[in-house]
Amino acid sequence: MRCPYCACEDSQVKDSRPTEENSAIRRRRVCPDCGGRFTTFERVQLRELIVTKRSGRKVPFDRDKLMNSVQVALRKRPIDTERIERMVSGIVRQLEASGETEIDSAMIGQLVMDALRGLDPVAYVRFASVYRDFREAADFAGVLGEIAGDAIPPREQAAGISEPPNSPAKPERIVDIAVVGKRG
Repeated sequence: MRCPYCACEDSQVKDSRPTEENSAIRRRRVCPDCGGRFTTFERVQLRELIVTKRSGRKVPFDRDKLMNSVQVALRKRPIDTERIERMVSGIVRQLEASGETEIDSAMIGQLVMDALRGLDPVAYVRFASVYRDFREAADFAGVLGEIAGDAIPPREQAAGISEPPNSPAKPERIVDIAVVGKRG
């Protein structure tokens, strides 16, 4: 393994241990030239996955990119890093188990949304706002309604109607949106 500090081709493994429920091996390494210490992870890769983007462009699947996007959604949330790692590993296993070598980016996004919904509602809303490309407050209201269980019917949401006709106003919905806006 090449040293990330001095690019020496030779490094020594000082410690190896299994992580993530024995699905990866964590190795602590030391460079004999500069003395730099670094960690590497070794994972089994069942097949090479290709992601098809919305634009039609195809790129290799990058687990680190998935992990970064999940971590951005969970930033400053009280979620243990081990739970995040298990969630991402579970998503990768689902993608590999699908049997497909080409995966649509929408499928990955939906798997992340499903996992975040069960893990942390605030992270779910954050990820949804980027994934679904929110442009106005009504988009947030729809997702908050999904979480609360009283989603606005799609016909009314598409027409820009936040409440069904002849129904009393719900000021709590406005308060919820204001609270999320201040935190987010």
